[in-house]
Amino acid sequence: MTETTPETATDRPGEPRRARLDYRFLISPQWLGGLAFCALFAVACALLGQWQMDRRMEAVAEINKVLSNYDEPAVPLAGHAALFTDVRPEQEWTPVEMRGRYLVEDTRIVRNRPLAGRPGYEVLVPFRADTGDVVVVDRGWLPIGDTPGRPDVVPAPPAGEVTVVARVRPGEPDLGRDAPAGQLASIDLAAFEDSVGYDVADTAYGQLAEETPAPAVALQQPPKPPLDEGPHLSYSLQWFMFGLMSFIVWGYLARQRAVNDRDDREHGLTEDDGYLSAHRAPRARPVRRRGGRPTDEEVEDAMLDAASRR
Repeated sequence: MTETTPETATDRPGEPRRARLDYRFLISPQWLGGLAFCALFAVACALLGQWQMDRRMEAVAEINKVLSNYDEPAVPLAGHAALFTDVRPEQEWTPVEMRGRYLVEDTRIVRNRPLAGRPGYEVLVPFRADTGDVVVVDRGWLPIGDTPGRPDVVPAPPAGEVTVVARVRPGEPDLGRDAPAGQLASIDLAAFEDSVGYDVADTAYGQLAEETPAPAVALQQPPKPPLDEGPHLSYSLQWFMFGLMSFIVWGYLARQRAVNDRDDREHGLTEDDGYLSAHRAPRARPVRRRGGRPTDEEVEDAMLDAASRR
């Protein structure tokens, strides 16, 4: 395998024709093994890049839900009860308006719910709508209290007939953790239903947006979900670039080896002379004077060669 380039095969004024680069060493086990390593490394980088791209697509899908549903006008619960019993992923964050009463005696708090870096709890209260449906409403967040394991006070919701606007959120899985009486480890709606002893919508719950009349003490509400997809795209492109660069580095090293071997042949050097071209830094090309006269460097090399043969 040889390479012919204008740099190596075209005569220049005052310079002899240079030998072609020989790439036959690439079929050696050492270089084939290096190429195989580059291929495996590139595959690993491609998989990591695709993983980051998948995470980006998930983030984009969540952003699209917020853009499509979060600030839309609320739909009435009547005729849309399936939002809480058979919700589809694209329906998350849809605002729903319902009238009815809070079942305050069945209030539950959810443990380990940090907000803005602070530990705390979320307060769940079942809401019996005038349609007969019971929907779990997340009324908001409370910080941890002075008594370990629970908030100091759980503010009560408005009494009597209440109009609630809540955004649809899918229920959470069972974490397999125990919790004290009146508490839950996650917003596991099946566990909530078992704890109260009557039917509730067990697919989705409502994240409180508005209450009318307003409560005496309002709970802190979580901020609007961010519309930032994160650095996944740049990370993905970096992984793909790393995979490509492994082949570029391998090709660069191969060319340098070929150049070193050619220079060794032109100077009559072999590995028996103690020169290992594969591990030697690239040699600068001697510059000939006009008219083909040797440079001072070449004259000095010739003198040294003559002295070594004596």
